[in-house]
Amino acid sequence: MIAPSAPADAPVPILEVRGLSRKFGGVWALRDVSFAVAAGEVLGVIGPNGAGKTTLINLITGHLRPSGGHVLVGGIDVTKQRPWVIAHDGVARTFQIVKPFRGVTVRENVAIGAMHGNHRDRSVREALETADQILELVGITHRAGSAPSELSVADARRLELAKALACRPRLLLIDEVMAGLRPQEIESAVGLIHQLRESGITIVAVEHVMKAIISISDRIVVLHHGSILTSGTPDQVLSDPRVIEAYLGHRFARRRAT
Repeated sequence: MIAPSAPADAPVPILEVRGLSRKFGGVWALRDVSFAVAAGEVLGVIGPNGAGKTTLINLITGHLRPSGGHVLVGGIDVTKQRPWVIAHDGVARTFQIVKPFRGVTVRENVAIGAMHGNHRDRSVREALETADQILELVGITHRAGSAPSELSVADARRLELAKALACRPRLLLIDEVMAGLRPQEIESAVGLIHQLRESGITIVAVEHVMKAIISISDRIVVLHHGSILTSGTPDQVLSDPRVIEAYLGHRFARRRAT
């Protein structure tokens, strides 16, 4: 049974996860996870390696089938729908391991994304124009004609984000887009996420770079052993003794307090 909905006069969340669970063999990768994300909000998701963060994104976007629970997008139950069906409902994601289309240029990679989704371009010319706009937004216009294999780590992650944005999502799930970036590159990525939020895109961000997640998030959910350890504002979460013990470490807490 689906849990009762919010009162009729309450705004419908862009994303609602109800009791979401996934079991691999005898091991629960994710168990009874519930939260909602309001329109225009940025929700950060943190936790140790193996906590279930990427599994959560895979379940929301249809790349994995849940063992239990429900996923609702804009109030519509999309549980167990195929990834392309969920994508057509305005949901896009990045992958932790970048997955560009081989054999085509960076510009063409983004144009392919622009020809999919609910508000897709109808011609190659339109898609290429959209690609140019998005490449400018993410800062890699100068690599438009390059092969994806020629990109640096930072530019490859920008391309991954550009492909997702080309689908014109209302909900964007990003999986460690700042991993391996230098401090200046992280600052640039944080600024871009603020821009995307201001444009009206709702964002769920899985990230290990704590400075970044604190900067971009309205709220943070902490996963530990596949369950929610706690959630709240960045200040509430980062001062929680359970989070310090399970994930951040006392050195981080002392450094943050000074």
